Amino acid sequence: MTSSKAPNVSGVESPGRRTVKSLCGMCAVRCPIQVEVEDGRVKWLQGNPNDKAMEASLCPKGAAGLAMEYDDERPQYPLIRSGERGSGQWRRASWDEALDYVAGKLKEVIDEFGGKGVALSDRGGPFADLTKSFLKALGSPNYFNHDCTCGRNAHHATQSVFGLGRTGAVYDIKNTKHLVLYGRNLIESLQVKEAKEFISAMSSGAKCTYIDPRASLTAAKATRYWQIRPNAEYALNLAMIHHVLAEKLYDAEFVERWCTGLDELRQAVRPYTLEWQEAHTGIPAREVRQFLAEIAAAAPRVIFHAGWMTARHGQSFYTSRTSHILNALFGAIETPGGVCLGKKAADAGKKDIRKLGDRIPKVEEPRVDGIGWKHKHWDDGPGLLHLLFPAIESGDPYQVGAYLIYRHDPMTALPDPDEQKRYYDKLKLIVSIDVNYSETGWYSDVILPECTYLERANLIASKGGLKPNFQLRDQCVAPRFDSRPAWWIFRELAKRLGVGEYFDFETIEEIWEYQLEGTGVSLKELREKGVVSLAGKPIMWDRADGLKFKTPSGKIEFISRKLDEAGFPSIAPFQPPSELAEDEFRLLFGRGAAHNHGHTMNNPLLHELVPENSLWLHPERAGELGIADGDLVEVMSDGYSAKGKATVTPWIHPDAAFMLHGFGRTVPLQTRACGKGMADQRLQKGLLTVYDPVGGGNALTQCTIRVRKA
Repeated sequence: MTSSKAPNVSGVESPGRRTVKSLCGMCAVRCPIQVEVEDGRVKWLQGNPNDKAMEASLCPKGAAGLAMEYDDERPQYPLIRSGERGSGQWRRASWDEALDYVAGKLKEVIDEFGGKGVALSDRGGPFADLTKSFLKALGSPNYFNHDCTCGRNAHHATQSVFGLGRTGAVYDIKNTKHLVLYGRNLIESLQVKEAKEFISAMSSGAKCTYIDPRASLTAAKATRYWQIRPNAEYALNLAMIHHVLAEKLYDAEFVERWCTGLDELRQAVRPYTLEWQEAHTGIPAREVRQFLAEIAAAAPRVIFHAGWMTARHGQSFYTSRTSHILNALFGAIETPGGVCLGKKAADAGKKDIRKLGDRIPKVEEPRVDGIGWKHKHWDDGPGLLHLLFPAIESGDPYQVGAYLIYRHDPMTALPDPDEQKRYYDKLKLIVSIDVNYSETGWYSDVILPECTYLERANLIASKGGLKPNFQLRDQCVAPRFDSRPAWWIFRELAKRLGVGEYFDFETIEEIWEYQLEGTGVSLKELREKGVVSLAGKPIMWDRADGLKFKTPSGKIEFISRKLDEAGFPSIAPFQPPSELAEDEFRLLFGRGAAHNHGHTMNNPLLHELVPENSLWLHPERAGELGIADGDLVEVMSDGYSAKGKATVTPWIHPDAAFMLHGFGRTVPLQTRACGKGMADQRLQKGLLTVYDPVGGGNALTQCTIRVRKA
């Protein structure tokens, strides 16, 4: 038995006024913030003024952090399931009992299947060293994050062109002359810095072409909006590349110096004219021709954004890949206003932070999802979570018996929660570690409540970019309930599982000092500033002879050697979306500015702003079904149905229906959100293991629905 006394960061419970530099935790962006505390209570939140791009700005979610902190409708103490999974029958447990229970079940799984029988998924991001290290200590390679439902296609596409990951492509939006967005909704699905840069660029005369079946608020700010047919943007890109090459609009000097495969690219896009794409996308060829003339005039200060959440359809990988090829053709690489290559601490001449995992022996076991040995064209870092489920059922290549889920909700993020339950029921243990009640947590065996981001400290984050930096999330106030920070939870489990020597720290300050050793950055400076830049000015490599690409050729690869070796074409033939019946729609979903996926629907302030979602329908299609704006409609898919209000608007493509993601909650303890709105993931029947075969991301928008007036 080990002590379960709650940890505390020095000074947190001091009386009087304190100003704390930290990181927001209301979404995965983790913006730098400044927190004003008085007598142990948070009084004010704002952006960290030390971060010039952030200043005092916060988005609606960040501003609602106070409402989350002082809301009681969140897990307050450990819970152990006392009834059937999903029945909502729980009993309160002490931390010692809950941790002993979890460790005991994990030991049973490890004894039977080995350490590799434990899988874990989280939200990813800069603090994942903790969860990865915990799994590594157990001897498991099976770390996953949420990215199969977000950016895996864009990540793998970026790797295939540049040899670096998605976050290694840095968009210099503030200085661009023309920004091209394929559904990247900067104003609503927002990062504060990026949204501010976008507004700054537009105010300075930049143009924006926004391409999306639905007109978001970003479309309202754009200079051009194309209402493209759903899942057809790859056809547009193929035709644009054809035209750029045929009319010699590209930067021949840059392409000759830094790119390979031009002749093969030219041959691959030969059939795809601007007139050809018009039949597939609905975008007039004359408009695309005029657009490309504008781009050529503005180059190289142009950006074709390769996407953020690109878990869309079976050719999303190729959309992202051809977007980056267009960037390269126009020479918009490592230049102001273009796509720059991300820099790390070493590029600034500094030592990066030390990782907890550096002290732990390498795991030799293969990943259960086959990535790295069976699927060699995919990055094995976070794996592909949807490929865990078939392995759970079949035991091939081996059996997984326990699943730990940290700050992640697969039953909201991934398709078909009912199908997921079928796989979960084969597991011996499911543990949810979270700040909120989640759909998956409600179906788990144990809920371990994590402190809110204002009540906890995390590992130091190292962030790349043009000016790499270190960032700190510091604890601002003591926990209101019997919750714990993640570093403490995983340390206590590690002790109980006999691998405590890899987590031999008593305070978060000890971890911070270990991480910072040799970096030249002091903990004092980091706490004072919150963000410490490692470079005085943006780091730009010499375009004449200093660019660094980690591809096999060392250059930008229009034709990827890695894809060739895996048996995939670098430029695949376009596959038109399936035909729709008269009452069928392609279901699209997205985010608004007021909510973060499925995490904030029960927040008192944000729920008041947007209490439920609606179904967007085009007037022509709605009229055919006798549906008027505001009518109650029934949405159906493969035996499942949900009801909600219709928003009838011309700002949605006739083939598509759209709803905000994250609604339709079923956890009764979330009294505001429970039962409000429609859940798109429940309509995505049969799509759990349907994915882009080259990029790996889920094919979420291949869902078709039927709609009728309720």
